[in-house]
Order: sequence, then structure tokens, then C-alpha cells
Amino acid sequence: MRSLIGKSPRSVAGQVFVLQVALVVLLVVCAVVALVLQSKRDTGSEAKRRSIAVAQTFAHSPGILQALRTPDPTKVLQPLTEKGRKSAGVDFIVVMNTKGIRYTHPLPSRIGHRFVGTIGPSLAGKVYTESVHGPLGEEVQATVPVDNPQGKVVALVSAGLKVKNVTNEVDRQLPIIFGAGAGALLVTTGGTALVGRRLRRQTHSLAPDEMTRMYEHHDAVLHSVREGVLIIGGDGRLLLANDEARRLLELPLDAEGRHVSDLAALDPATMALLVSGREATDEVIFARQRLLAVNQRPTDRDGGPEGTVVTLRDSTELQAVSGRAEVARERLKLLYDAGLGVGTTLDVVRTADELAQVAVPRFADFVTVDLADAVLHGEEPGPTATDMRRTAVRGVRDDHPLYERGRLLDFVPSTPQARGFGTGRAELVTDLATATGWHAQDPERTREVVDYGIHSLIAAPIQARGVVLGMANFWRSTQQKPFDEEDLSLAEELVARAAVSIDNARRYTREHTLAVTLQRSLLPRALPEQSALEVGYRYVPAQSGVSGDWFDVIPLPGSRVALAVGDVVGHGLHAAATMGRLRTAVHNFSSLDLPPDELLSHLDDLVGRIDQDEAGSETAAGIVGATCLYAVYDPVARRVAMARAGHLAPALVHPDGGVTFPDLPAGPPLGLGGMPFQTAELDLPEGTQIVLYTDGLIEDRTRDLDVGMEMLGAVLAGHPGRSPEESCQAVLDQLLPGRPKDDVALLIARTRALPADRIADWDVPPDPSAVAGMRVALSRKLDKWGLAELGFGMELVLSELVTNAIRYGSPPIHVRLIHDDRTLVCEVADGSSTSPHLRYAATTDEGGRGLFLVSRMTERWGTRYTPQGKVIWAEQALPGADGTPARTAPDSDEDLLDMWADELP
Repeated sequence: MRSLIGKSPRSVAGQVFVLQVALVVLLVVCAVVALVLQSKRDTGSEAKRRSIAVAQTFAHSPGILQALRTPDPTKVLQPLTEKGRKSAGVDFIVVMNTKGIRYTHPLPSRIGHRFVGTIGPSLAGKVYTESVHGPLGEEVQATVPVDNPQGKVVALVSAGLKVKNVTNEVDRQLPIIFGAGAGALLVTTGGTALVGRRLRRQTHSLAPDEMTRMYEHHDAVLHSVREGVLIIGGDGRLLLANDEARRLLELPLDAEGRHVSDLAALDPATMALLVSGREATDEVIFARQRLLAVNQRPTDRDGGPEGTVVTLRDSTELQAVSGRAEVARERLKLLYDAGLGVGTTLDVVRTADELAQVAVPRFADFVTVDLADAVLHGEEPGPTATDMRRTAVRGVRDDHPLYERGRLLDFVPSTPQARGFGTGRAELVTDLATATGWHAQDPERTREVVDYGIHSLIAAPIQARGVVLGMANFWRSTQQKPFDEEDLSLAEELVARAAVSIDNARRYTREHTLAVTLQRSLLPRALPEQSALEVGYRYVPAQSGVSGDWFDVIPLPGSRVALAVGDVVGHGLHAAATMGRLRTAVHNFSSLDLPPDELLSHLDDLVGRIDQDEAGSETAAGIVGATCLYAVYDPVARRVAMARAGHLAPALVHPDGGVTFPDLPAGPPLGLGGMPFQTAELDLPEGTQIVLYTDGLIEDRTRDLDVGMEMLGAVLAGHPGRSPEESCQAVLDQLLPGRPKDDVALLIARTRALPADRIADWDVPPDPSAVAGMRVALSRKLDKWGLAELGFGMELVLSELVTNAIRYGSPPIHVRLIHDDRTLVCEVADGSSTSPHLRYAATTDEGGRGLFLVSRMTERWGTRYTPQGKVIWAEQALPGADGTPARTAPDSDEDLLDMWADELP
């Protein structure tokens, strides 16, 4: 208060004005903030109240319990929730089971997934509200229980709104609030300004004590600054000179008031500049053994008195330091550029070349980088400077005599490179002409280097984590002075920054090589031989390396073929290893000839066990997320059976060129458990293309999933005659112009159909006498097909299989013979589910040798189960089908007995 009272009236008026304005602004801001907070609170409360009301209304609505008891609650509840959501003014109504698996959702793709939120309180019968980050973004939701007549919670209903919609309600009120605040601020500030203006008009003069204080401050500043100040009047007289100006110009004590030309102490150049009155900006003059930077400006520009103001600054020491500062600045700029320009990629060779590029010509005329050959392959370097590969060469000219890029070098111990590699310290050679140790490496080449004009060298070790990876060699020729100790420090710093990037690139090369090797060993190297499908495929790894996308083509009995495609979430070795386990499991399960839905169920159990095993491991990589689509195509029935676990639906290219995406039942991703998978069967005309793919093909940050599927359909449509290989390439060219962010697996298979004349069917009565008739029918059919040489063996196989079906099976008994391009398949079906087993019969046994003969006389045999019973099949390769003769069958009963005797124990 005393400070305010001591101010002049004008100062007091200014402070009063500022204080009034501050109070007004503070009051208005507080009022606006309070209104905004109150509005947000009211809107948030209304959103929670509405969510609870909608959820409770839907939970107690009639018919919801009956809908939950149906086999497919989603079919009944999804339309009701969507209708209720729109009429109630909420963003979502979700019905879920007690485990949190959704039956309904505004986004159909989220149905079957776990509810995002807390369901514990609702399972206990309570209403629970919360804010979560869900599928629609930030959401305010309320979860209520659905009770059966006994009072047990059988389901949950959640309703809510997106936070941004709640926020929009507040935002619509903000203009009114802010407008009112701004108006109040304008009115009150205007009134305050009028009062302050009146006060300033009445207190325009200053008090004497303020005049004295202002002069004291002016005088203290003028005489304490480290810059000379002169004021010269219009008549050339010196009006003022501060202490620094007197010192720089050595002016006498009585200099003020005298004419400038009368000051004998002034240098002529300085006197001429002061008398001229012209403007000068940082003009350097030499006076009294000093370099002075002079600035001179007239004082009459704004109506002031005539004259000039001169400032003087001593730049003698600055000029001496500026050269060193410029050198230091250039070096810092070089290190800064090296930090930005070196290590832009995880490529060892590219990083070494970037180091050489940044140093030429700013630091050296030539730069060579030699790395241990093991480093280029991602391995640890050796202990000596042998097996060094020249990785990068840069210079101001291309006709230099230095070793060329790619050459393998063994530095002798006397060279700077070998010494630096062994000690880990940089070596400085100021005169290469007299460096005898360096000449010992290659006398003829070193003489050429010296004659070329290269005179000095710095060999700096590229060292990271205590390991020397190679050497960076900096060479100077006659264009620059020789290297010195300061250059040595700069070289060490420059190489140290690059060493980290080179080591990171080396370690990435090692890990990437291991991962790629693992993945290549897990993916199919070549497609198996089969006759049912013409197949083309592509696998494109992601930018970040290997991942878990995979595909497979598996021949099955009866000329059928299984197609599989899957995706394991994540990248790296863990995803690739998990992919290998899943692919192996699919192979094993397919050998059991399981339907697609059963195979996916077994695969789902396997993923669940993998998660349990890794949950207790210290190095667990997290829960495995995987999807899979498995399809079996039968060329005889021209039908495909498919099931999917969280995977995208395939595309079908019909013979007329049209493209459809069949509506397959959408099973949950592998590993969730508790949800069944469903198989869908489709009849496909011959020439239909089945397109299987992973999400990396159509999904990207720049486009939506639906857009990607439309693009895929457009690429495939209108080209029914294009081969699968050509279709694969066309799809990649259109949908993946560059390297994708995620890896991509693409499998396209064109269906083939076996002609009716290649298939023979017979119904067999359950009478042993029917076996002879079947052998005759088989022999005639093989003669018609030109396969008489297989007659004896296949007749024996058929008689054994039919006899077993009559004796141990149950009617109806049916025989089917399939002749494709590679094999002859004999199938015997009956109504029993009892499977025969191969065994070795003792010499005293009367039976038990039939299946032994079947296994000896065919390539493969086995059993597959059908809803009607089982099918026992035996497969024989056709002569010359794959370049090898078929398995030799006995020509007579005597040969059969000899073969039998050889196998007896």
C-alpha cells in the first residue's frame, strides 16, 4: 500500500484501471466456468439416467426371456435392440450372456465378442454405470441384470451413449454461455476504460521525485553498459559521452561541450564519420589499436532536435574468437547432421554408406568403412582385424587408388586399422608418407595413395557395447590440411554416433534372418500334387518382418482337397512359431478326415491350451489371437464344405465372371471357447474360383474393411478365364501397390470336376456271394478305363473290403470307384461306425490278414466317418502319374502266397 501511495497520480490511475479490469475478467471467467461445469454435470447425469432407464426397460420387457431361450437369441433380439435404440435416443443397446458375450450390438461384427465393461456388479443384481472405451469410442453405459422368474440373473442388458454425443449437448450451450460472458466483459471493461481515461486526463503530469528517480535510472544505465554512447548536436558539438565511449576513444574529461573536430584524441577516420552525420550500421573502424563496430543514427526523425546518436562496440576479441567459433559451429552442425542422416534404416551397408556420405567433403576428402564380414551377416565380429569387408567408399573424386568396395581385407598388425581394432582407440597418422607400419599392408598400393596426394589418416574403431564391429577411415588429400588432435576427437564422436546404428542394424539382420528362416520352414515350400483344384498363391511379408499369416493345401482321400488360411495376431518369432504349431495341428486333424466345424473345435481347444501354458510362463507373450478358415472341396460331388473361426468370408468367382461373398456362419476367433462352429456346404460349378485371404489384403489405415472387399470383388470380377496365378498377381497389383503394413496370405483355387464316366457306383447286398459279382464288375470297369494291369490287386482289395463290410458292418453297403488323373480310389461304405484295425495274424489264425494285404497292395488306406456310418478307402497310384511306377501287385495267387509268407513273423 505504501508503494501504491508513493506513486504519482498518473501511475495510481493506471494501476487502478488494471486492477479493475483484472477483477472484472476474473469474475466473468469464474461465472463462465461455473456455468460450463454445471452444464456438463447436468448433461452427464441426464445421460446416465437415460441409459439406466432404457436398459431397465429393455431388461424387463416381455418376451426377452423367451428370446434368450431360443437357439439363436441374436436373430430375435438384434432387430428389437436396434429399433429400441433409435426410438429411445441412445447409441447402443447390448444384450449379453452372463459371461459377457454379446448377442446384439449396433456393429454386427462385434456380435459374439466379449462386452467391453464391468459386469460383476450386474451379475450380483445391481445396476452399474461407467465410462469405457468401447467399439464406438468413449461411451457412458449402464448395465442391468435380466432375472428369470426365480430371481436368477440369466443375462445382462447394457445401454448407453457415446461421450462425444453427450459432449455435443454441452457444446451447443457453450456459445450462449460464452456470448453472455463476452457481453458482460465488454460492458464492464468499457465502463472501466472510461473511468481510467478520465483519471489519466486529470493526472497527466509527473511528480518531481519521479523525475529525479527517472534521471538516476537513466544515468546508471548509460554509464554501466559495455557499449559506448555518444550524442552529437546539430552543430557538431559533443553533448554526451558515457564512460565506455570515453575509454574506447580516450576522450579527455572536458570533451562534452566541445566541437568534435577539436578533439585531438579522435582518430581521423572516426572523426570524419562523426562529423558527417550519415547513417552507419556495424561499420568497423580501426582506432587506438582496436576494432570498433560503429552504429550512427540521426535524432530528428520523429520531430526531435537535430543531431546524431552513436554507439561503439569493441569487436577486437570477437574477431579473434569468431574464427574458432565458426569452426566449432561447423563441427556441431556436422554432428547434428550425422545424428539425422546416419541410421535411417536397419540396413548395415546403407548405414555405413550414410556415415561416409555425411563426412565427405566437410570433414575428409575420402572416407572408407571396413566392417567385419560376420557383421554383415548379423553375427558377432572376430577379435582381430582380419576378414574385413570394405562396405562403403566415398570421396571427392572417383579415380582414387583406395581399395574398392566389396573387397575382403586382412589388415596386418602394424597398420593403424589393426591397432585401432585391437585397442578400441582411434589412430591418427598425420603423414602417411613416413608411416612405415601402414606401408607394410600393401607397399605398391600405399605408394599409389601417397602419390595421389592423400597425406593424412584417422582410423576410428566402430565400437558398440564394448565390441569393435569395424573401422572407419578418414583420408585427407592436398585439398585440406592434415588431421590434428581436435579432428581426432571429432572423428571419434562421429563414429560413436554411427556405431550404435550399425550395431542395431546388425542385430536386426540377425533376428530378421532367424525369423525369416523359421517362417520359410513353416510355410509350404511347394503345393502338393492333386487333381481337384488348380491353385495359385502369394505370401507378402509386412514391413516390420515376419508374422503369423499362413495357408495350406492338403490332399484328402477320395480325390478331395482341403484349403486352409489363418492369421495369428502379432509379429515376430512368437507369432511365426504359433503359426507353425497351428499349421501342424491342421495337418494332423485333417488326417483324421474331420468335418470343418469339428476340426476348428479341436483347433480352438489347442489355442486355449497354448494360452494356459503361456499364462504361467515368465516369458509369456500374451494371449494368442488367431483366426482360421477351413474348407474341403469334393470334385465328385462338386461341393465345398467350409467353416470359419473369426476369419473373413471367402470370395467366389463364378464361371460367368460374377463375384460373391458367401454368407458363412461367423464363428468366434480361436481360443475363446464355449461357442460352436458351423459348417456351410455350397455346390460349385466347375471352373469356380475360391479366393481365401487374410485381413492384411483388404484392411488398411487409409481404407475401411468394406471398401477393401469392394476393391477385391472389382479386381476378380469379369475374368473367369484368368488362371489362379494371374488372378493372384492382379489382386496384389491393385490392392497392394507398395509393401503392406501387415503381412498378406492369398490363396486362389479353381475347381475341377471328375467326369461321370470316371466314377463307378454299386450297391452291394449283405450277402457273401455278392463279392464275386463285385470283382467281375470291377474288372470290367478297369478294362474300360485301360487299367487292366491293376485288376488283380484292386480285385483283391475290393473283395477284402466288401467282405469286411458284409461280415462286420451293417447295410446299406455301397462301393464307389474313382479314377482321377493320378490315382485309383476304391471306397466301401456301410452303415456301421465300427472301424477295422490292421494287425499281424499268427500262423495259426484263420483270419486277420485282409487289411494287411490291403495296406501292402495300395499306396494308402484309411477310414472316414459320415453321418450315415463310415467309408473305408484304399488309394492306388496310376502307373506313371507322378513319374514313378505304381506299387507292384501280385500277378497270381502263388505270388500272393509268397508275399504273405515273407511277412509272417
